[in-house]
Amino acid sequence: MAKVYLENDQDETEITEQTETLITECINKVLDHEKCGFDAEVSVTIVDSNEIKALNKEHRNKDTVTDVLSFPILEFDENRDIVNSEYDFDGNLVVLGDIVICAERAKEQAEEYGHSFVREIAFLTVHSMLHLLGYDHENNTDMEQIMFKKQEEILSQMGIIRDK
Repeated sequence: MAKVYLENDQDETEITEQTETLITECINKVLDHEKCGFDAEVSVTIVDSNEIKALNKEHRNKDTVTDVLSFPILEFDENRDIVNSEYDFDGNLVVLGDIVICAERAKEQAEEYGHSFVREIAFLTVHSMLHLLGYDHENNTDMEQIMFKKQEEILSQMGIIRDK
């Protein structure tokens, strides 16, 4: 199980209590799917386009709006074992890192892909959680396929499917 700290730092897109609950459910589902042997702490911040663009430039040197950013604390090996010898505990919780979601971009993408905003938020949360657990598709097309398969499995298990 995860302790989720969720903060909505934007007012462009309505974030309902249902959406907040969904984000927590997605985080827990990923931990369950990946058979994590620990309880975790995850911070989620929902921001506007300007804020995510600034973060993207600062942390990835990309001066563009993106949908989600992941800031993992731990490193994992190919067997999904934690390789950091000194990782932080908050009581009995393993601190995994931070997720930053751009609500405006999520809304735009939902419209572009022809599915609901709820589905897009769920997808971005699951995708980002996999990054916090050590999956990285940036320079590895094999990992991209693995992540895609896992994302679809998790969302399907949750009953969140594409409308098209």
